[in-house]
Amino acid sequence: MTFWDHLDELRSVIIRALIAVVLLAAAAFSLKEPLFALLLAPTHSDFCTYRMIGADTDFSLHLINTGLTEQFMTHMRTALYAGLLTASPYVLCVLFRFISPGLYENERRLGTRLVIGAYAMFILGTLLNYFIVFPLAVRFLGTYQVSPEVGNMLTLQSYTDTMLGLGLMMGLMCELPVVCWLLARYGFINSGMLRTYRRHAVVAVLFAAAVVTPTGDPFSLAVVSLPIYLLYELSIFITHRTKKYA
Repeated sequence: MTFWDHLDELRSVIIRALIAVVLLAAAAFSLKEPLFALLLAPTHSDFCTYRMIGADTDFSLHLINTGLTEQFMTHMRTALYAGLLTASPYVLCVLFRFISPGLYENERRLGTRLVIGAYAMFILGTLLNYFIVFPLAVRFLGTYQVSPEVGNMLTLQSYTDTMLGLGLMMGLMCELPVVCWLLARYGFINSGMLRTYRRHAVVAVLFAAAVVTPTGDPFSLAVVSLPIYLLYELSIFITHRTKKYA
């Protein structure tokens, strides 16, 4: 194929990926009630995480709307995020099928493992945020008061932006073991190096958690930094078992 043929094929791939995202985002937009029932589940005391930790049953977070277009735009953003998330397997598949003919067989196998591992870790990070990080943070911050005379009034936009943004960042943070596996496979790092810099990693994890945490309170910092540090320890284990690529 010529350069222009490859360019036409790439355009076709991008168009198909965009169509898939738009169709699934439209489907998510039409399913407003189940979509927001899932999104707003952590605002109620019967959420599965709260039941598992034996939290008080009188928790309830009331959200308000302060803008004329805020609810509609929040609906649009949430549906688009859901469309991107659900269409991502297809998007990754068509992109990899476009790239794979130019790879050697061993590179194709490595690329397949890399794509599957990266996607699985991103989904793990999203689930980790939804079931652990965000519920604990919103339960603590949503009920925290400096005085009984000062009540909390949280907006829908603040709630959804925090959940989706933190979910995206946690998904990216969970790519750490995949990145370390790839670097270890090509000999750039090893498990001994990661163990040597463990103390430095703790500082880096706290800094990264402070950046991705929408609030600066110690509770949210601890809730976010602990899973990231466990990912670092997982990276040490993975690099130890990774054989250098010849």
